[in-house]
Amino acid sequence: MVAEAPIGRGPWERQLGIPNIGARQYRGRIDLAAAGSEFGAMDFSLTDDQRAIGDAARAFAEAELAPNSARWDEEKHFPVDVLKKAAELGFAGLYVHEDVGGSGLTRLDASLVFEQLSHGDVATAAFLSIHNMAAWMIDRFGSEELRRRYLPRLTSMELIASYCLTEPGSGSDAAAPKTTAKREGGDYVLNGSKAFISGGGVSDLYVVMARTGGEGAGGVSAFVVEKGAPGLSFGAQERKMGWNAQPTAQVNFDDCRLPEANRIGQEGEGFKFAMAGLDGGRINIASCSLGGAGFAFDAAKAYLESRRQFGRALREFQGLQWRLADMATELEAARLMVRRAAHSLDQKNPKATQYCAMAKRFATDAGFEVANQALQLHGGYGYLRDFPLERIVRDLRVHQILEGTNEIMRVIIARELFR
Repeated sequence: MVAEAPIGRGPWERQLGIPNIGARQYRGRIDLAAAGSEFGAMDFSLTDDQRAIGDAARAFAEAELAPNSARWDEEKHFPVDVLKKAAELGFAGLYVHEDVGGSGLTRLDASLVFEQLSHGDVATAAFLSIHNMAAWMIDRFGSEELRRRYLPRLTSMELIASYCLTEPGSGSDAAAPKTTAKREGGDYVLNGSKAFISGGGVSDLYVVMARTGGEGAGGVSAFVVEKGAPGLSFGAQERKMGWNAQPTAQVNFDDCRLPEANRIGQEGEGFKFAMAGLDGGRINIASCSLGGAGFAFDAAKAYLESRRQFGRALREFQGLQWRLADMATELEAARLMVRRAAHSLDQKNPKATQYCAMAKRFATDAGFEVANQALQLHGGYGYLRDFPLERIVRDLRVHQILEGTNEIMRVIIARELFR
């Protein structure tokens, strides 16, 4: 909304119908969306509701996640009980419709939640992101029967969900899964394996992409597979550099039989669903990078204020001031890109996929570098497990790989540029 138009008519007002931005008398905001700009309203403030959502997530992170994060990492503990507490606040179905227990929020709202939760524990917040992505796919593309059967229990986290796309032999080539789903009467029979699955072996539901047709994206369909289905098994838990507070394992299908009713949408639509899920997933994981890096930045700033060397506080050394200034600038730029991408997805902007890839690439790279610099500023203390920085660095590193590697993000961006 354009408020308080200025006196007189400048060239912008004459040509575009919006006030001349150079006029001294102009005291309102310019809504470029109303003028047809692809960039939308140039108002970067959050609403009162959005601030309240972020505050609730930050309070939960400080009370339930932060005090336990080091122990969960050390013991490789998956905090299901705490995840269920998060579900009580609506964090397990953030953008699932309310008629099945979801919160019905926007992607921007969800981004704020994941950023704040990651201040407490990156790995747990990231798993919650994956659960939300799987639940949303069922809500958005599943039949009414599937929605009613699963979503009330997913939004309460009575059931925990995983997303299964990546395979041992086709990581970045997402349109080339070898896992097959062949029809036999009223059932499908699945054969193949999925790799690096968060929640593998522990989750109750698996949203699986499998080949029902010929080669390429058009031959892929999506299914919901319940834990305990005949022919479903799991590999050993992976030993990882980070993300130790969530399980990761291979998921195997050996003549795994499931009813036709467990297919999401129609045959051949699975790749489209998977990519739609990943657009949002990339915003979420970028938001988790912002949260983890924000925690690391705050720790570095506090350290520079309290630590003294050569008779002076570290904060007084210009070289360290500049480094902290660069870290703050990178974080703010990443945050603006993430929120811009989330807004574009909410508005169904045709360039949303491009913006989501851009935000994911930039925010996960910047987030890792900020955390790494925070570790460096702590010197030897940063390298010790008694301090949180080394864990933050380990947890954020994988964000440059999952939801599509950052090399693949560049491929997507370039493809969209030349479309």
